[in-house]
This record gives sequence, structure tokens and C-alpha cells, in this order.
Amino acid sequence: MRQFDLSPLYRNTVGFDRLFSMLDQFGGVETASAYPPYNIERTGENAYRISIAVAGFTDKDLSIEVKENSLAVRGDKQASEERKSDVLHQGIASRAFERRFQLADGVQVTGAGLENGLLHIDLVREIPEAKKPKLIPISTTGAQTIEAKRAA
Repeated sequence: MRQFDLSPLYRNTVGFDRLFSMLDQFGGVETASAYPPYNIERTGENAYRISIAVAGFTDKDLSIEVKENSLAVRGDKQASEERKSDVLHQGIASRAFERRFQLADGVQVTGAGLENGLLHIDLVREIPEAKKPKLIPISTTGAQTIEAKRAA
């Protein structure tokens, strides 16, 4: 299995620490099913995309559910009654699956789309106004002004 270095993601993101720690844990020991394969990419300062390979599935076969800080993607391919030919080799998996992701606080799913066999789920981390950085003006008139403001 190929190892991915997630340390750049640790340095550049806030709030996804728990998600990346879990990915690190699963990266060393394959305890969960590797089906279907997926990518997690950063598309902006506070924007992310999860892409899941779901070849052979339609939008009706897939469901996405967000509950608290958990994202669940399920696929259950419905058997087609109108098969026109006998399949001699089936290499494209169509088994049911469930893939779960832990989301950091403030991460919201903004949309999903199915394109060329990939399910793209877009996420954004919304930082509350109280947690956003703010500039504090520095007084240059001296300590007397600060003391006068405290007394007022």
C-alpha cells in the first residue's frame, strides 16, 4: 500500500487534525475495506473535496448523509432486470458499500456531483466570526493613554 505524507495538511489546516490523524492510523494498517477508493483534496483555504470512485453506480444508487460531525456515503446498486447479454468477466465492482468520514467542527457539505464515474463531495470550513482573527490597534501615545482608558 502506498503511504501518503499528510504533514503538509497538518501545517496548513485548522480543524481537520482529527480527520488527518484517523487517515494516518488507517494508512499504516488496512483495517477497513479499501472499496471504493477515494481522494481528499484541498481546493481552497477553507474548501475541500472528497472524490470517490463509483464506476457503474448512478445517482439513484448512491446516498450521502451528514449527521453531527460524520459524513456517510452509501452505494447500493440495484440489479438490472433488462440485461441484454451474458457477462463473461465482471471486473467492475458493483457491490454495496458504506464509506464514513469524520468532519472537523464547522465543516459543512456544500454540494455533491457525479461525473465520469467519480462522486465529488464539496466541503467548506466556516469559521464563526468570534473565532476569526482580528487586528488589534496599537496605541503609540504611551502608557498614560492606556491607563486613562482603563479608568474610563
